[in-house]
Amino acid sequence: MKYYPLRPIQRWLIDTHFNKAKSTMMNIGGLFELPPELDLQRLAEAINEVLNRHDIFRCRLAFHPETSELCQTFDGEIMPVVIEEWTDEEFETIQKYLIEPYDLIGKPLYRAYIFKTPSANYFHVDFYHAVMDGVAASILFGREIDKEYRGLKNSRKALSYAEYVEEEANTPPEDLSEGHDYWKKMLSAFDKKKHLPPIEVEGVPAWTQGKFECTLKNIPKNFFTDTRTDENNYFMGAAMLALAKITGSKESIMSWIHNGRMNMRERRLMGLMLEQIPCAWDFHEDISIGEFLNKLSEQTKTSMTYRKSLDWVYNSGLEDDCVSFIFQKDLHTGVALNGMVAKAVYLPPNEISAVENALDIEVEANDEDSYDLSLDYDASRYSEDEMRRFAEMMNEILIAMKNPDTRVSALLT
Repeated sequence: MKYYPLRPIQRWLIDTHFNKAKSTMMNIGGLFELPPELDLQRLAEAINEVLNRHDIFRCRLAFHPETSELCQTFDGEIMPVVIEEWTDEEFETIQKYLIEPYDLIGKPLYRAYIFKTPSANYFHVDFYHAVMDGVAASILFGREIDKEYRGLKNSRKALSYAEYVEEEANTPPEDLSEGHDYWKKMLSAFDKKKHLPPIEVEGVPAWTQGKFECTLKNIPKNFFTDTRTDENNYFMGAAMLALAKITGSKESIMSWIHNGRMNMRERRLMGLMLEQIPCAWDFHEDISIGEFLNKLSEQTKTSMTYRKSLDWVYNSGLEDDCVSFIFQKDLHTGVALNGMVAKAVYLPPNEISAVENALDIEVEANDEDSYDLSLDYDASRYSEDEMRRFAEMMNEILIAMKNPDTRVSALLT
């Protein structure tokens, strides 16, 4: 048996899981109602073909027999999908067990079932987050099942996640040192008392989940096409400004989530590729919003060249405390199959991190020409009223940023 090291991002996610082992926050997937026209046996065969093609589904976590270090193997058995027939009442009971947390050591890290009931047919699939991310689960996996179902043979050989892990682990240290220095310099000034919103709540158990959601107003989508402004950069910049304002520090140190796929090979790779990229800005220098966004874009491009050196950030535990930001669009709440859509009827909740990740900021482009803001926060630190104020502040900043000549100082006073 060959043992592979965990990638740094995998190690970080798994450590997070062990801190909150009974949580479902690491379940990626959901329950989908299938169109009645679909051939269930043909679908099962298509799913099994995809599962057997990619070594990520053979991934198992194990303790190395010589070092006792947690690692991974890629020679586990594939659990074939079969059609299970249940009454509606039995299916109601079964659904309670579909969302249980994963047992990690030596066990399969995915679940896939086809259910046939008198009322409807369903497909349930979820993955352990440390081996799959949202892009792989919602786009790549579904796309391959659809191709198999329609009989479109894939001429390309499946890429090996195990080989990618091994290649990354064998990166020479000298190739990482410049990136390590870059991240150390960026994060050297990080201080929870300075770069996180001030604590407002007392007496609530640590890491209690809180969530605040709202729709961002007066930010039409055509603004970004008309001005050729990068959406991710724009909303991330607004989040950094709002954080600098609410802390009163005129500084921001946080991280943003990228899907990690940087080239054509990685864009086809089934497995966990996302990264949390630190970003930092000192707003004491008064510049225009246009200048800020241009310079932030330059920082982002530079940071991406050092993503292989993020092992230093993860291993130092610095991602645990930073506010995180993610911008999402074209979210798939269904699986396209043979020209039809299997609609999601249940998706696992995006639970707050088990580590002291005090605030997660998520902006989602929806289908109604607007954007939704979700704040997942540690309710032992912050109140709902404070998160509402943060959301209102960020919305005001977003609107003011539409004028590129607006000065940063005008937004932070």
